[in-house]
Amino acid sequence: MFSSLSERLDSVMKRVRGQGRLTEDNIQDSLREVRMALLEADVALPVVRDFIREVKERALGEEVQRSLTPGQAFVKIVRDELVRMMGDANDALDLSVRPPAVIMVAGLQGAGKTTSVAKLARFLREREKKKVLVVSCDVYRPAAIDQLKVLAQEVEVDFFPSTGSEKPTDIARRALDHARKQYHDVLLVDTAGRLHVDEAMMAEVQELNRVIDPVETLFVVDSMTGQDAVNTAGAFNDALPLTGVILTKTDGDARGGAALSIRHITGKPIKFLGTGEKTKALEPFHPERVASRILGMGDVLSLVEEVERGVDRDKADRLAKKFKTGKGFDLEDFRDQMSQIGNMGGIGGLIDKLPGMGNMSEKVKGQVSDGEVRRLVAIINSMTPAERRKPDVINGSRKRRIAVGSGARVQDVNRLLKQFKQMQKMMKQFKKGGMKKMMRQFGGRGGLPPGGGMPPGGPGGMPF
Repeated sequence: MFSSLSERLDSVMKRVRGQGRLTEDNIQDSLREVRMALLEADVALPVVRDFIREVKERALGEEVQRSLTPGQAFVKIVRDELVRMMGDANDALDLSVRPPAVIMVAGLQGAGKTTSVAKLARFLREREKKKVLVVSCDVYRPAAIDQLKVLAQEVEVDFFPSTGSEKPTDIARRALDHARKQYHDVLLVDTAGRLHVDEAMMAEVQELNRVIDPVETLFVVDSMTGQDAVNTAGAFNDALPLTGVILTKTDGDARGGAALSIRHITGKPIKFLGTGEKTKALEPFHPERVASRILGMGDVLSLVEEVERGVDRDKADRLAKKFKTGKGFDLEDFRDQMSQIGNMGGIGGLIDKLPGMGNMSEKVKGQVSDGEVRRLVAIINSMTPAERRKPDVINGSRKRRIAVGSGARVQDVNRLLKQFKQMQKMMKQFKKGGMKKMMRQFGGRGGLPPGGGMPPGGPGGMPF
């Protein structure tokens, strides 16, 4: 997300940082490019106008004129205005009510509503330690009820059954009564979607909202629809007392215009980002972190939180000991590393959160995709335990067997083994000379070789 916008803004900010002082002329040139970058990212025109006006006003003010580093001050102003545009801070769910807290989820068909309900249920169970009940009031699509039932089992929350022959309001009343009797903390209500906004749909969700009186009414919208997402959010906001937005499919949206426009147009905060298909791929929306990501500053706080949740402590401790000794690192350890990355939401999301990595070319990101990770794990799984512990025993016939078993080519097995040896070599260097020696080898730029490319074997030395 935001990759195209980040690339454009990065070049502008680099030029501005080099300015000894800021004048109306050089600010005007920079803002013209910022304006084009925002419009190309599909940010709504009124939002762009307001953003440019505020940045220009502050950039020509005393705080920049008196600054020793006016270029850096300008970058800070742009970051601050991005944060203001998206909302000053994370707007968490309001669960401080007498249980059950009712959360109603609305949106158009195909936006990812039912999946978002499951993701939210998992988020509330795992991170907020809540007892959650989910119910589908989509009586027009029996498959939607079945889908939610399957997803509820996957995320380990309770499911309240419903049928297409019932009225949505009757289903919601029964589910609420059940949630009270079974002492659930949260009731998540999935509503029917349509292919477009129509009066009958709005009347139905308005009636449902009146009956259950939810503490949160969340609108789910597909970020990839760009300006349509903003317009649809506006229509729902006029009809319902929305409290927030869940922006889905952000992993496939390179522009990010919807995220930058929705708060300004509707006045309602984005509360969550859907970052993938898996039920764990849901992030609380932090405007200040997203603004840093857009400007290539990374999102270290979110990265640390991902690691805290996704890493197996025992395995990490064992791997750390092998790092220190420089011995014993084998393909089973490497497979565990890859699995941990999957638990942390995928490698693409992790790379975007690393400072300076957000603007990495799509070609390089393609080399470190989650599909590539799964392929590597499949190759290692096709080996015997003895082969994983001692890869040197793998000869030509074994390579052919491993390739057939994993659906890969012999060349892929060869590349994995070659790059694994590079990792082992790095381990020994780590023991002998520490990180400084490794950094010098990679050009002394935080692990990146001269020219900003990737170190041997991909980011962090991983074999991709």
